[in-house]
Amino acid sequence: MIQRPHYIEQLKVYMDKPFVKILAGIRRAGKSTVFEEFAEYLKESGVKSSHIISMRFDSYEHGTIENGDGMYNNLRSKMKESGKYYLLLDEVQEVENWEKAVNALMQDCNTDVYVTGSNSKLMSSELSTYLTGRYISIPVYTLSFKEYIEFRKDSGDTRGEKELLQSYIRLGGFPAVSVGNFTQNEVYTIVRDIYNSVVYNDIVKRNNIRKTDLFERIVRYVFENVGKTFSAQSIAKYMKSEGRTTDVETVYNYIDMLKKAFIVYRANRYDIQGKEVLKTQEKYFVADPALKYSVLGFNATSVSAMLENIVYFEMLRRGFEVYVGHAGGKEIDFVGIDKDKKMYVQVCRQIPESESGKDREIGNLQRIKDNHPKYVVTLDDFAEGNADGIKLVHLSDFLLGEWDV
Repeated sequence: MIQRPHYIEQLKVYMDKPFVKILAGIRRAGKSTVFEEFAEYLKESGVKSSHIISMRFDSYEHGTIENGDGMYNNLRSKMKESGKYYLLLDEVQEVENWEKAVNALMQDCNTDVYVTGSNSKLMSSELSTYLTGRYISIPVYTLSFKEYIEFRKDSGDTRGEKELLQSYIRLGGFPAVSVGNFTQNEVYTIVRDIYNSVVYNDIVKRNNIRKTDLFERIVRYVFENVGKTFSAQSIAKYMKSEGRTTDVETVYNYIDMLKKAFIVYRANRYDIQGKEVLKTQEKYFVADPALKYSVLGFNATSVSAMLENIVYFEMLRRGFEVYVGHAGGKEIDFVGIDKDKKMYVQVCRQIPESESGKDREIGNLQRIKDNHPKYVVTLDDFAEGNADGIKLVHLSDFLLGEWDV
């Protein structure tokens, strides 16, 4: 089993603390594997196997458990001895009122509870009601580039970092396709199946969407415009130009459904001078590059946007809140904030040779008059060193190295 220590370390921090630990992310991002690894860690730490109860609620392995009462009774019946039990509950959103069952198990039994889910209902008002102040949310993403390299090495791939980066940009980081030697078309077929499962089971079916053709077109619009600022109103206008009538509220609802299924993530705009989050013209990023390409096909002209996508998620993985910067009418691709730490990042395919291009990538950063680190991240092989205090760095080095923050 290939380890993902980043997540195990986070679980270890909260082990035996009186919180429900929630691993949340898109389906097939590797949450179940993290649970398997954590179960092994528990055994190595001296926990008896009989006191580790693992259940997956999107399969019939343990029979049909439809509601919280059945979940509570089933788990309670497995705790036959004294001592603490560790409950690893996978895809709990499949069980109605699971929150009540978990809350009761924490109160009635000596338990340490961990759950996963693929829908942000896990962070909904029900949690606020039944688990107020008693849960920790740990986001799980598809593989980082560092993890991707380890997965590929385990599959016998002997290519160097730069070649592997090209594959990572094209094929993404779903664990299932990173451990095998699949062709590009095979990867996109597998990921398209993941996409279809999420869209039709977690979104269309659950939300009873009738205008599936409109929903699919809005998904395509969002995917086509990864890394670009737009609003729900601009989507509604575009749909109207295509002869599809919709309203802004419907567009917002559909995008919100995509967010709740962890297919897309939103980066709000941040006024660098006023130090406040703006409410309009946000950007959206897709959970994995292969999701976009499995739906739209690979297009070399879209690589620049995908570089932004990859940098955005790397910053999230490292604990930053990530915004689109806005200062004096100029845009900064990303502002990363983590408590008292802050960084600014521009992303481009190559360092521009024209003065106007340099002004956009480097000049915009130079206009920010503070001492927080500033990066230009690129695929340019000559990117290294500093340009008037701006760090120029190749994408692979940015993804694999430590940041001076």
